[in-house]
Amino acid sequence: MGNEADRLDVQRVMAGDIDAFAGIVDRWQRPIVNLAWRYCRDRGRAEEIAQDVFLRAYRGLATWRGEGAFSTWLFAVALNVCRRAMQGGAPPALPLDEVPEPAGDADLAADLVSQERDRAVRLAVLRLPPRHRDALVLFYFLDMDVSRVAQVLSVPVGTVKARLSRGRALLRGRLERDAAVRRLAEAT
Repeated sequence: MGNEADRLDVQRVMAGDIDAFAGIVDRWQRPIVNLAWRYCRDRGRAEEIAQDVFLRAYRGLATWRGEGAFSTWLFAVALNVCRRAMQGGAPPALPLDEVPEPAGDADLAADLVSQERDRAVRLAVLRLPPRHRDALVLFYFLDMDVSRVAQVLSVPVGTVKARLSRGRALLRGRLERDAAVRRLAEAT
């Protein structure tokens, strides 16, 4: 997305043209809402978090040094806002009216198993330590490559690779423990 356009808009905002910030919001609103949604799983809350991200970015615009991509700095701001927003709160349950109707009786069981697996993975990812969770969300859910994740998190590429590896291992362990607990609960 618009690295040069971002740079120009930042320069215009810093020169006093506050309307230039709208270009930044237009370019990055959807990816930032998507990132926030990955953390909270609620569209309305994700939009509120995104608003907070843009407010903080606007207020802190002078702290962007212009050395790297603006989006890298913006995603780092967004991750910090998402982390704070999620402290002390579990993601909300999906309302029944948002659950899609099954295609047919034959697909019902497979759809339910798939939905339950996806839900279990999302919840397990959200329970990971932030350093592993953030790396996994950026890499797998936002499709950033390892070097981009390293830039956003301000860590070396090797650290990202280690966090991804450790995060996958932690996630695998949590999912296995959660499945064992479910089997035990079903057996009793």
